[in-house]
Amino acid sequence: MEPVTDLEIQVAVAKVSKYAVRESGDTVELIERPHGGLSLVMVDGQRSGRSAKAISNSVARKAVSLLADGVRDGAAARAAHDYLRTLRSGQVSATLNILSADLVTRTLVVSRNSHCPIIVVRGPERAVQTLDEPCEAIGIYPRTRPVIHELAIEAGLHVILFTDGVLLAGERYGERLDVPAFAHQVLQDDTGARIARTLADRLLERCLDLERGRPGDDVSVVVASVVPRQAGDDVRRVSVRFPI
Repeated sequence: MEPVTDLEIQVAVAKVSKYAVRESGDTVELIERPHGGLSLVMVDGQRSGRSAKAISNSVARKAVSLLADGVRDGAAARAAHDYLRTLRSGQVSATLNILSADLVTRTLVVSRNSHCPIIVVRGPERAVQTLDEPCEAIGIYPRTRPVIHELAIEAGLHVILFTDGVLLAGERYGERLDVPAFAHQVLQDDTGARIARTLADRLLERCLDLERGRPGDDVSVVVASVVPRQAGDDVRRVSVRFPI
């Protein structure tokens, strides 16, 4: 495994709301960890539109505040579940994913409370792994816990998270998106310097193609990629494009 100091982690987010609904029910937040590294929180609130956004915002804020205080990912996910279950009396659910670059353990940690799988692609051969163990959304059942995986930070590691707008893309037209196969093909064809951004954009574009430009649900894609770092470039960058 290459030394972590020779690598960089790229994170890209691409999301769009359900057709004819102004507000997306998905929320994605990024926070720096107090002991180094960063965490990304992705929440899909039940239903869509303004009510779903209120749910996902509440859950994301709770998780982010705990992570910023140094709470471990699994504990933050369980606390977010308890918070939503108490807030909405166990009547409202949300899916929750936390993706963390932990520089203490030198791992990418993925915590999942979602029926949507997480796709992992590794190495020059682009080997694909699907993390799809059974788990529950948060907010309903009393002892809900996340499924957690730790992945060693190494060059050529790509982790893809998404909400069910991706999982269901094209279904009403008799088509489905094979996310592992599509991601593998994109990574085979493209080795550019901004691969996380390319992969997230290509996945979202493919979903919109399958939905004929009118997505039937909120669509969110998150990609984290570990790539060789350009020599002498120690600048950390974040850029956002937010249409209004």
